[in-house]
Amino acid sequence: MPMFQPFKGGGFDGHVIDLHTAVKDGVLGGGDGGDGKTAAAENELDLKTMITNLELQETPSVFICPISLDPMQDPVTLCTGQTYERSNILKWLSLGHRTCPTTMQELWDDAVTPNKTLHQLIHAWFSQKYVMMKKRSEDVQGRVIEIVGALRKAKGKEKVHALSELKGVVMAHEIAKKSVVEEGGVFVISSLLTPFTSHAVGSEAVAILVNLELDAVSKAGLMQPARVSLMVDMLNDGSIETKINCARLIGRLVEERGFRAELVSSHSLLVGLMRLVKDRRRRNGVSPALALLKSITVHKQVRSLMVSVEAVPQLVDVLPCLGPECLESALYVLDSLCSDNEGVTALKESVNTIPNTVRLLMRVSETCTAYAVSILWSVCRLASRECSSLAVELGLAAKLLLVIQSGCDPALKQRSAELLKLCSLHYSDTMFISKCKLAPTIQ
Repeated sequence: MPMFQPFKGGGFDGHVIDLHTAVKDGVLGGGDGGDGKTAAAENELDLKTMITNLELQETPSVFICPISLDPMQDPVTLCTGQTYERSNILKWLSLGHRTCPTTMQELWDDAVTPNKTLHQLIHAWFSQKYVMMKKRSEDVQGRVIEIVGALRKAKGKEKVHALSELKGVVMAHEIAKKSVVEEGGVFVISSLLTPFTSHAVGSEAVAILVNLELDAVSKAGLMQPARVSLMVDMLNDGSIETKINCARLIGRLVEERGFRAELVSSHSLLVGLMRLVKDRRRRNGVSPALALLKSITVHKQVRSLMVSVEAVPQLVDVLPCLGPECLESALYVLDSLCSDNEGVTALKESVNTIPNTVRLLMRVSETCTAYAVSILWSVCRLASRECSSLAVELGLAAKLLLVIQSGCDPALKQRSAELLKLCSLHYSDTMFISKCKLAPTIQ
């Protein structure tokens, strides 16, 4: 029986072991027999394929090449007793190194010897894991086929039970997502979303669909008005998880070519999204809600509706509570509203628009600063004397100078300079310099 000496600090406590001992001690995670062979090993499965497909988080340290920190496929040993992946150590030697990479000992012989025993161990261990993975995958695929088949005939509470089980399988196994699609599950689940569907069924169906790869045909089927309407209803009345899933699924539909603006030009949809944005207890719904708002405000009908449901002051008021990513989305939405006179007017009439946007300048990101400057420009241009004066009193002029002097985008600098000039129209030079907090020598 061949023997080998693993690395110090490896997974085998520094003892010399053989293939039988490795299996017995659990190095291979158990086995079918004392010879350490598995069905997969007998079929000569390709080691590289197994390593790539398994994507294991934890691999015995003795199988890892000290140079690349990846599992070895062709282990070879140096004269120092250290083992490496052949391609890695040959590259090391080709660069003119004459030392062992791990111990830094000088090499008295640069020959490399195949470590056949370690190769057997690696192959056997990965083979066993691969066979187990394939078996689990086959079990999962079989269960998906059974559940999808049951859904085709299920009624009443049976639907909820089947959908709940399918959701659990889909969330737990990546292969299940592909299986649902291949077995026609998307059509079956989508067909359950009707005007008469209970929220219990609808919420489970949406939770599955939002986790699947949907093709154009599947998205087109979900874009039927009755199905979107059901999702909007659940976005208002469902659990927080259901609300988030509905927002995400509608968001994916909005991105599809051929999506009609009237499907999201809904008072109820905007109200539901704003509730998610303002929910201070469950903040996990803020990002998906703002992402959907960002997608749908490209439509003029939606922007008009946002003004009519008084979403503008609500969105302005939550700005101080948002994180960087959500802030960018919220400011994008507010900047989009500036495309229309009614949107700019609503921003002007919101008492916190200027204080909250001025506060954000140069504090979060260049993107946020750009949106904030654009919003302030639109509002100040609409009511120059009233809004510009308030903004300057809140420190806008000094912040604009910082933007202009920074290394930001030239377009942002230009807009900042234009806004600064607009603000200066209502002050004498001396007074404006004092507002900018500039020393006379800088004038």
